[in-house]
Amino acid sequence: MMGQSSETVVIIGGAIVGSSVAYFLREQGFDGRITVVERDPTYRKSSTALSAASIRTQFGCPVNIRMSLFGAEFFHTLKSRFGPDADIGFVERGYLILGGPEAVAERRAGIDMQRGAGADVVALTPAEAKARHPWLQVEDLGIATTAQRNEGWFDAWALLSLFRQAARDRGVSYIEGHAEAIEVKKGRATAVRLADGQTIDADWCVNAAGAASPAVVSGLGIELPVSPRKRTVFCIKAPLARTGFPMLFDTSGAWIRPEGDGFICGIAPGADNDPDATGDFEPAHDLLETTLWPALAHRIPALEQLRVESAWAGHYEVNTLDHNGIIGPHDEIENLVFATGFSGHGVMHAPATGRGVAEWITRGRFDAIDLSPLGFGRIRAGTPLPETVIY
Repeated sequence: MMGQSSETVVIIGGAIVGSSVAYFLREQGFDGRITVVERDPTYRKSSTALSAASIRTQFGCPVNIRMSLFGAEFFHTLKSRFGPDADIGFVERGYLILGGPEAVAERRAGIDMQRGAGADVVALTPAEAKARHPWLQVEDLGIATTAQRNEGWFDAWALLSLFRQAARDRGVSYIEGHAEAIEVKKGRATAVRLADGQTIDADWCVNAAGAASPAVVSGLGIELPVSPRKRTVFCIKAPLARTGFPMLFDTSGAWIRPEGDGFICGIAPGADNDPDATGDFEPAHDLLETTLWPALAHRIPALEQLRVESAWAGHYEVNTLDHNGIIGPHDEIENLVFATGFSGHGVMHAPATGRGVAEWITRGRFDAIDLSPLGFGRIRAGTPLPETVIY
């Protein structure tokens, strides 16, 4: 099913996932017309621009581990793909994920699965974690896990810029517009209709619209369990050395990592206070005082003294069914392809998603990674593939 010059692909959403799809379509040999429709070309409120931009291999689903490994390898080979100046500031430093005594057996079983999927994850006793990180309070811990490679953080905006520029250099068109609906005739998507009345003919439609993806297909009677949930990131200064500091995930759900000359940190709100956040980008300052600061100060006593420099809020496109991405074709409209619902790991999985969607369009199958477990069929059936390692 190789792309011919007469075929067209319309990608709805031009942030990091949609732009990765465009890049990999060309890389996989598709030479037809590719149009990327992006509502806000400044990306000011996109999940990509507002992401904490990290990558980890410590997941509960093997498919997510393989996607992360693909992404890490992609980061290591940027210069060979994009040229000698390509740089996303990738800091390869393992996550440190903490667990209580009750979690030891489950976490060790998780490590066996992760290592079987190719991740280089190891367990640390509380004493070993303390020896590596003397600032850590470990008395209530039972285990810590970290990856010895292929985890860390990076500049998501720089990666998006590389994808976009490379796609444009290969003839991909980016247009500003609000994709309002997908037109379907005789069981096939035929065009994308914009809010201004313009229609763009399509042999393939890719829905990579993030938290807005349900609205794009609602007129077709398709219900995607995806909605925006607000996540606040705080920039802080503290009397704590940043050298060797990992991306730390606490048992409380709090996280912290170095950024610039300070740190960034955050915590998800409780499930009873995590509504649809459409249009809400106001930082949840109350989380710092009530939840985040006490958790951080307990785990890292030096953080009893910290100063907030700034804060911002972005959106997770949460798949409320199972916290996993939805990737691949619709089960009835076969030329409608999804790339959405990543629940906070879309940036790290953008390279693998772009490659997989491009493979599907050009070959009709997944080659690099079998992404079929993330297909739309489970959404239709209401059968979740739960991702258990979520933050």
